[in-house]
Amino acid sequence: MEKIQFTKASILSEIRDYLVIAIGMLSYCIGWGIFLLPNNITTGGVAGVSSILFWGTGIPVQLSYFIINGVLLLAALRILGIRFCLKTIYAVSVLTAGVAVITANYHGHLLSDQPFMAAIIGAVFCGCGVGLGLSSNGSTGGTDIIAAIINKYRDISLGRIIMLCDVIIISSSYLVLRDWEKVIYGYVVLYVTAFCIDQVVNSMRLSVQFFIISTKWKEIGERINREPHRGCTIIDAQGFYSGREVKMLFVLAKRRQSNLIFRIINEVDPAAFVSQSAVIGVYGEGFDQFKVRRSKSQSATASRPSILDSINTP
Repeated sequence: MEKIQFTKASILSEIRDYLVIAIGMLSYCIGWGIFLLPNNITTGGVAGVSSILFWGTGIPVQLSYFIINGVLLLAALRILGIRFCLKTIYAVSVLTAGVAVITANYHGHLLSDQPFMAAIIGAVFCGCGVGLGLSSNGSTGGTDIIAAIINKYRDISLGRIIMLCDVIIISSSYLVLRDWEKVIYGYVVLYVTAFCIDQVVNSMRLSVQFFIISTKWKEIGERINREPHRGCTIIDAQGFYSGREVKMLFVLAKRRQSNLIFRIINEVDPAAFVSQSAVIGVYGEGFDQFKVRRSKSQSATASRPSILDSINTP
């Protein structure tokens, strides 16, 4: 079993994640409870199912949302494990409480004569909220849980499963609303939400790389190791004009850590030569995980013992 080590940096990171998830869920509450629900515009996921149940039966959305997610989380807890579910449980709880407060205290009807604008603005709030949650390893549950469970046993992409579920949910809102125009607005919400999720997640995960040339490279490297907790790679280099041997530090970090790294360099060696550039993706420890799907032939080959294995086995 993997042993979890608690350090000051990891605790602060967890606190930050939970705060960002809470902000994201409150943003989702505003989009859903103020712009979409009063204008009879549905969305995907369990929120969409709860909206349809509310319009058809009058069941409060927060009640059905919490119950459906509770059932899905029990299944996920057994199949996917506690680490997947912990922040999802927190996100679902915050979202349920937020929607309950909004529906109980807000009785207005913004943009009642402009449903398309209500759909766009509501989708932006919802998409940004989900994006903030995902960037902090959280989730609103619902179709995310279904997709993760199916993906564990079947080689089907998560995006395809979520999209299929959301299209079915939005289309079924016609059974209650009897208005194809509102169904089309639901598709608009689905598209805008997905776009905003991508923008927020990508912006939160942007990374940068530094090339640092300095005579005080060792002190700079130690400070970068200690304060932003980023590794450094030492590269032996040579000045073309001077012919002098120099040490160059190669550093990969999150974009939000750039100012701290520049401050460290300025404090240690203001005369250092620094190059900073943005990178599309960084994968490995401390960054994103590889998202490569193995083919069936590769899996079969990996599971089959090789000739060398049989030779080397006593």
